Amino acid sequence: MAGNATSHDIERAGPLADIRVLDLTRVIAGPLATQIIGDLGADIVKIERPNGGDDSRHIGPPWMPGGAEAKLKDSTYYHSVNRNKRSMTVDFSNPRWCEILREMAKRCDVFVENFRPGTLRKYGLDYENLKQLNPGLIYCSLSGFGQDGPYSSRSGYDYLAQGMSGLMTVTGHPEDMPGGGPMRVGIPLVDILSGMNAATAIIAAIRHRDRMGEGQHIDISLFESAIASMLNPTSAWLNSQHSIGLTSNDHPSAAPYGIFEVDDGHLIIATFSDREFVRLAKALGHEEWIEDPRFAQNEARVANRETLKQFVTHALRGRTRAEWTDLLNAATVSCGPINKMEDLELDPQVIAREILVSMDRDAGIPVRTIASPLRFSSSPASYRRPPPAPGEHTAEILHEYFDLTEEEIASLYGACDADSAGREHNRYKQAET
Repeated sequence: MAGNATSHDIERAGPLADIRVLDLTRVIAGPLATQIIGDLGADIVKIERPNGGDDSRHIGPPWMPGGAEAKLKDSTYYHSVNRNKRSMTVDFSNPRWCEILREMAKRCDVFVENFRPGTLRKYGLDYENLKQLNPGLIYCSLSGFGQDGPYSSRSGYDYLAQGMSGLMTVTGHPEDMPGGGPMRVGIPLVDILSGMNAATAIIAAIRHRDRMGEGQHIDISLFESAIASMLNPTSAWLNSQHSIGLTSNDHPSAAPYGIFEVDDGHLIIATFSDREFVRLAKALGHEEWIEDPRFAQNEARVANRETLKQFVTHALRGRTRAEWTDLLNAATVSCGPINKMEDLELDPQVIAREILVSMDRDAGIPVRTIASPLRFSSSPASYRRPPPAPGEHTAEILHEYFDLTEEEIASLYGACDADSAGREHNRYKQAET
């Protein structure tokens, strides 16, 4: 184990400052999980394969500045989920490197992987093998469908989980509208939810280990994370056999709740209670709606959604998004614009809360990322390292874990059939310059 952190360490690096993590994940869900706990102070050693590293490095365009013409490009995708990590390139199919990883696992608190179930068993890197070496190890597996069950051997991606979970049956325009039909959410939402679930589970398992003295295996699947996110659609079906279906930009259980045209674009208005509807009617100058039996209660408003939408749209004419945003928020009605990325960057709340974080890579090239949404009064998240180059810290990590000299590290490289992590790092540096 890494040992107990001092109060100074925690204040400097967060509540997980004494936690060591061996990270064998790639793409989005796993790397996001380890970035979350890395932001909270954990030391993350990211294991990447030689000759390319994490698959997400190559998911582009777009590419990081200076990378499009380089021999070794890095995508902006990769940089969204890999800060606060050190990179070590390892071909763990090589027995010598595999043994090194096993020895590192003995010295770690957490091991995270997202290979297909059973893949790491043949290398002795599965939970059953590693817990013999380190009974306190918290071992987190992320996969498409979980570690058992009839789908466990299948590969799984975010898009597939969105479809199979039912998420796409409530996302998109109704079939009778132009462009109607199921639609995926425009971000890898299931990957994101799975990463958040994994981080939550890891932190809970650390607490359990601290109380009970034992590690455990955590099993997180994209499929279950997606199903668990389907709160009202699944409850509606399981408890009343009601299928919510495709509702476009409207809320299936509240009205008016959606996108409305104003003089210079569109505005979101979200009224989720009768009290808020009263405030909206007054702000729009139509207090007669309050007593209208078609609109007086939420269930009636949902039944008369289209009529109410026409009334609200007509009442919004004559003012801009900014004017209505100020007026309605002053009336305590939930509303706001639909921001583009360039709008978000200049948003006063984003600026005030310092939601954008800039970190410098080598050669002074900045990496701009989104701050952790976890806000603490005494042990805040910290941003200590920009996303690493593949193999950037291999020698540093080997020296730290095993007290190897430069000569011993060079000898180790030569003894392995895999490409030297040192040469991998040098190749990256040459590509940058």
